[in-house]
Amino acid sequence: MKLPGSRLLWLLLTATTLGAALSVVAVQWCRINGWTDPDQHIHMCYSDFSLLFSQRGLAEGLFPFVDDVPADQVMEYPVLLVMVAGVLALLVPGQGITEERILAFYDLNHFAVVLCWLGVVLATAYSTAGHRRKDALMVALAPGIILSLSINWDMWAVFLGALALLLWGRSHPVWAGVLIGLGTAMKLYPLFFLGAILVLCLRSGRLRSFAATTLAAVLTWLAVNLPFMLLQFEQWSTFYRFSSERDVSFSSVWLFFSWLPLDGAGFSLLSNGLFLLCCLGVAYLGLAAPTRPRMAQLCFLIVASFLLLGKVYSPQFVIWLIPLLVLARPKVRGYLLWQAAEVYHWVSVWMMSAKITSGGEFAGGTELIDWAYHLGILAHMATLIYLMVQVVREILDPEKDIVRSRDRDRVTVSAAAADDEAHSSEWLAAEPRRKELGESDPLAGVTRGQPETFALPGLGRPTSWRLRW
Repeated sequence: MKLPGSRLLWLLLTATTLGAALSVVAVQWCRINGWTDPDQHIHMCYSDFSLLFSQRGLAEGLFPFVDDVPADQVMEYPVLLVMVAGVLALLVPGQGITEERILAFYDLNHFAVVLCWLGVVLATAYSTAGHRRKDALMVALAPGIILSLSINWDMWAVFLGALALLLWGRSHPVWAGVLIGLGTAMKLYPLFFLGAILVLCLRSGRLRSFAATTLAAVLTWLAVNLPFMLLQFEQWSTFYRFSSERDVSFSSVWLFFSWLPLDGAGFSLLSNGLFLLCCLGVAYLGLAAPTRPRMAQLCFLIVASFLLLGKVYSPQFVIWLIPLLVLARPKVRGYLLWQAAEVYHWVSVWMMSAKITSGGEFAGGTELIDWAYHLGILAHMATLIYLMVQVVREILDPEKDIVRSRDRDRVTVSAAAADDEAHSSEWLAAEPRRKELGESDPLAGVTRGQPETFALPGLGRPTSWRLRW
């Protein structure tokens, strides 16, 4: 693995430190004045860290999923996230619910997610092509991360997912599976990486690598979850029940369809069904595209589909996609357009929640806030769909993929030289070019250099039905 040069490394460290400082400035009002309604929404510095510390027994020294807690104090999160919250709560000095202890717990968690952010930046730099290491600056200075970093523990899962992709790209499928298992025990979305791995392994005849990664992920997830399933099954299962039964909320597309005669479980069924169709569409794209897609492209499309169709889109979910977009399509214009829409959505969410938590008194209860909020949802959705369409276009036409551009230029030169030497321009200029484009994925891992063994018809790829283990 070629590490970034010392100058680039220091640049990434400095940029992330600057981003971290800005993330503290963004929440400084609440750090000084406390997290109370509606002020924390008006000043746009709400955090689950402070809320859950005082409302989930953490301040009283109760360890989630270990100690018995009242039903209304159960943490509605996966196991590993709950463990992080519980351990950091034990590090807070003093006893009881005080402003000083709430601030201390918040600061500990903010510092921890900053460290995870730094890890994501470095993992992104190591995971892309050598000539694109500086693309990681878009992760280090992402407005979406700066503003929403400390809303929840999502950056922990993003860090574990980024390491999983890096390990897969370095041909360590078992260790990648371990990190996927840990990431899934923190937040669900790293699990979706297995779909991209399946498509690429199926196409390249490396199904044994997919099996190894999946087995490692399952065993790791079980190792983390099984003790708590046996010890406190009701607390452990709260997250899964809550996810299925909760009503549509928080910027979901389904808010526009609230007139449908469906409850939370019904919308879950509809949402999951449509997401499954999107996954099948991404799988077909990956198996029928003329050139084997890049790992990051498929991961981005799958995770973006999940967020678009989910019952909830919390402001911090943008963190999931930023590293994946930088790896899949590091074009600054599209990135900035999307981030601008997400910042507008972020502001509109807090203005709407300020209106709700103030009993409609904020800003005189004007309906302009409602209109601005719905426009924010549409802007977030429209820009994300735009990016997805662009990624699909680049999968179908790798010539437009700037991650592969340097390899494309190198292949053009080598093909021309071969043409002069062999006097057979048409064949030699086309075949090496196609082959190199198919092998220029920085995260190809064990599929790098493997021949095409399984491909579906319809998008320009010759059909092949060979399955290789």
